[in-house]
Amino acid sequence: MTIKVGDKMPAGKFTRMTQDGPQKLGSDELFKGKTVVLFSVPGAFTPTCDAKHLPGYVGLADQLKKKGVDTIACTAVNDVFVMNAWGKAGGVGDKILMLADGNAEYVKALGLELDATGYGMGLRGQRFAIIVKDGVATHVNIEAPGEFKVSAADYVLKQL
Repeated sequence: MTIKVGDKMPAGKFTRMTQDGPQKLGSDELFKGKTVVLFSVPGAFTPTCDAKHLPGYVGLADQLKKKGVDTIACTAVNDVFVMNAWGKAGGVGDKILMLADGNAEYVKALGLELDATGYGMGLRGQRFAIIVKDGVATHVNIEAPGEFKVSAADYVLKQL
C-alpha cells in the first residue's frame, strides 16, 4: 500500500556515512519530533537527479529551514558509498542528509518502489518528496513517470 497524507512513516533503517564509517539511522531517529523533507531519486548521478533534483534542494536548503524544516534528507536505492560520493560531488555539506536505501527496503515499505529493470537499473525508488511532521506524512508528492515537478525543492517550499 502506498503511503498517503496522514499516515505514520513506516519503521525502517537507512545507512549514512559518518566520520566513523557507515552507520545505520532508524526512521524513529530521523522523524520523531522533527519536521523533515524526505525526497527520493531513482539513482545518484542519474541525469535529472544530478542536474536538477539534488541541486534544487542544496540551493533552497536555507529557505526550507527558515520555514521550519529540521532535516532535509535525500534517499536513493544506492549503497552508502555511492550516496556519500554523490553528496560530496553535489556539494551538500551539512545541508542535506544523504541516506542509502541499498536494498530498497524503505521505498518498499512506503509502497513507492520502481521497477527499472528495463533500463538496466533493477529495483529503485520512485521520484517523490514527503513532508513529515513528528513521524506523520503531511504532504506526499509522487511524480508521474518521467516527470519532475511535485518533488522539486521549489514546489515543496511552497507547501510549507
